[in-house]
Amino acid sequence: MEFKIAVLGGDGIGPEVTAEAVRVLEAIGRKRGHTFQFSEAPVGGNAIDRYGMALPQETVRLAKQSDAVLFGAVGGPKWDDPRAKVRPEDGILGIRKALGLFANLRPVKVSPQLMEASPLKPSLLQGVDIVVVRELTGGLYFAKPKKRWETARGRRAVDTLRYTEQEVRRVMRVGFTLAQGRKNRVTSVDKANVLESSRLWREVAMETAKEFPGVVMDNMLVDTAAMQLVRSPARFDVIVTENMFGDILTDEAAVLVGSMGMLPSASLAGIPQAGQRAMGLYEPIHGTAPDIAGKGIANPLGAILSAALLLRYSLSLEAEARTIELAVDKVLADGYRSPDIARPGERTLQTREMADLVIGLL
Repeated sequence: MEFKIAVLGGDGIGPEVTAEAVRVLEAIGRKRGHTFQFSEAPVGGNAIDRYGMALPQETVRLAKQSDAVLFGAVGGPKWDDPRAKVRPEDGILGIRKALGLFANLRPVKVSPQLMEASPLKPSLLQGVDIVVVRELTGGLYFAKPKKRWETARGRRAVDTLRYTEQEVRRVMRVGFTLAQGRKNRVTSVDKANVLESSRLWREVAMETAKEFPGVVMDNMLVDTAAMQLVRSPARFDVIVTENMFGDILTDEAAVLVGSMGMLPSASLAGIPQAGQRAMGLYEPIHGTAPDIAGKGIANPLGAILSAALLLRYSLSLEAEARTIELAVDKVLADGYRSPDIARPGERTLQTREMADLVIGLL
């Protein structure tokens, strides 16, 4: 089969790790008889430098003409001026919106080989296998009004937290659908004791639960969820939450596996049925890590595992996706480490070396 993949490397270590994910996709293509056509386009800070905007229309056009998007990371100190009218993060927010990708899936599965890399006790990490489903196109990051202004009493700013019933219901359905293939448990996270938008969220979540009688759902306040993620993470199966809460909780959940460099993500417009293909954007959840950019030591496994999710959800190539995931597991089981997951004194591999091991196992 032939597929078109848009590669938006972005800034910092983004291009470095996406390049290794591309090599892994090429390798699995050779093994299984698939052809991938990769096309690169600017996004984020590098696009601001070249075009004055974080998401050029050419990049959007390329993404829409592709079967899937492989994304790196955007941002960095160079573009951190809080007064800037255009920010690199506009690139990732904009491309998700342009493609209609409203649900972000972030698997958090603790590998037995990496328990020592986590700051939590190994006893707390046994059996941790979570998927966080984050709503992507609503809430504080998108709703209007959103502005800053000056008054006689000083500077002011406002962001708006707004959700519709339809936005909540569709992302909850994604969570329940995923749970049906897992442990049949969903935790809906909100702040219903304070926020009116969260009270709507909870109402719609409870209504949606009736559509999935085989799945058990509980509601949890976001502060309680943050505590339970480090106190008793194995209690969770599928977590569904709104945009900003999901942004924060998934970074916290990354601590469970020892490094953000290990975690992939998929941004989708719903879960495709078996055998179907669907547009999606796939990215490791780490940032641009400007302190190590260009040194060749970034962990590529989050990007490689994101490529596996791309095969699974957008191309309906489950066997190929699983092959990559098993190869990553084997690399870790054999004791190979990048600097971010290594214990003191352990030998570490560079970015390309780690990807070479995965490719060799394929």
